[in-house]
Amino acid sequence: MSETPPDSSEPLDVSPRSVVLAVVASTFFVGFGGGVIFPILPNLGEVLGISAFMVGAILAANRWTRLVANAPAGVLVDRIGTRKPFIAGLAIEGVATFGYVVALLAAHPSLWFLPDVPEAWFMVARVMWGVGSALVFATAYTITADVSDSGSRGTSMGIVRAGITFGFPAGLVLGGVVSETYGNAEAFVLAAAFAGLASIIAFFVVPETHVEERDSSVKPWDLELTVPALTVGLVNFGLYFAYVGVLFSTLVIYLQVEALTISATAFGYDLEYGAQGTSGMLMAVSVLAGAVFTIIGGALSDSVGARVPILVLFLVTACVGFAVLTVAPSLPAVVLACALIGAGQGGVGGPLTALLADLTEEDRMGRAMGTNNVLGDVGGGLGPMIAVPFAETIGFEVMYAASTVVPLLAGAVLVAGVYSHTGSLNPTVEESTA
Repeated sequence: MSETPPDSSEPLDVSPRSVVLAVVASTFFVGFGGGVIFPILPNLGEVLGISAFMVGAILAANRWTRLVANAPAGVLVDRIGTRKPFIAGLAIEGVATFGYVVALLAAHPSLWFLPDVPEAWFMVARVMWGVGSALVFATAYTITADVSDSGSRGTSMGIVRAGITFGFPAGLVLGGVVSETYGNAEAFVLAAAFAGLASIIAFFVVPETHVEERDSSVKPWDLELTVPALTVGLVNFGLYFAYVGVLFSTLVIYLQVEALTISATAFGYDLEYGAQGTSGMLMAVSVLAGAVFTIIGGALSDSVGARVPILVLFLVTACVGFAVLTVAPSLPAVVLACALIGAGQGGVGGPLTALLADLTEEDRMGRAMGTNNVLGDVGGGLGPMIAVPFAETIGFEVMYAASTVVPLLAGAVLVAGVYSHTGSLNPTVEESTA
């Protein structure tokens, strides 16, 4: 464990396990702001007069921003360390989440001091979220890589990724259920409050973990363009394109078109949700499945002693999930599909970031994570902009059928890249460690 930042005179005596748990808690709470907008904005767009293309652009704006911010964030980590960028990123995401409330207020005719352009306010908030999340993602995984070894790295990465992932379904529930029960603004305010809590936890618990001797010669354009970084990044591209870009951006509209909603009786109460509430529930199911399997996938890759077989297994699982979406529309089929896609995407997450850490020198891990995040966000950014108009024009079944190919292509890129770098189709963890 390295010492605190240069401006601190005493090292923080914090165990690696406590560091990982603090990262998990912080990323979990701040993740609410990432999910809260998805069940609300697609339907709110019609009320506010926002076009389908603009809705897709707003949903994708954070990823396009990260496309620019990810690489500098990774370089910054290798240059000044992890603690300050991590805390700053969490704080920026908290302010961005409150920006959703400002966007709603801007549409209120009595608030003359706010320009009546809610789409612009939503866009600014999503751009801020992109900057903050670039810092958080670059630091969270680098911190985890710093405090773990090759034998436990898959499990540790899985746990941290699960923390990031679990916050997203909580946000989806806030966006779907809380907005229908109490209101859209109330859902956004609650998510912003949890984001503030995340910053407080990180400030008091997370120490410096990266590069004891800072390298001031590192430049913002000093990117990691090695075979491992590009291979893992391209797999990440495919996952985010299909999962967040296609599934999450179109699910609420698909449910509305097919009239698939949740209605049940529990504890003497009739529970009935529209498309927003139902999509929030289903996306939560998907992400929760992903969070569970990201821990399972990481632990399996540690126990097996190899990452590639586990990665291929879960990429095929995601492919099967999209195939289920192409059958005759029914709520059980959609639930199964969302669970399978989530399990596949999640199961890949832990072993994939662990593989990147295995194959990358420690002092370049920040830059490698920057490259990985850039390519993932290209996929996540292209997805909504293509999927929302495509689904309305061509049809959901064709779009979901085409999406089954994406995980298979990602698997082919993975195997080819690993073989090119290591000379083996299935290298052990020891053989992969840089």
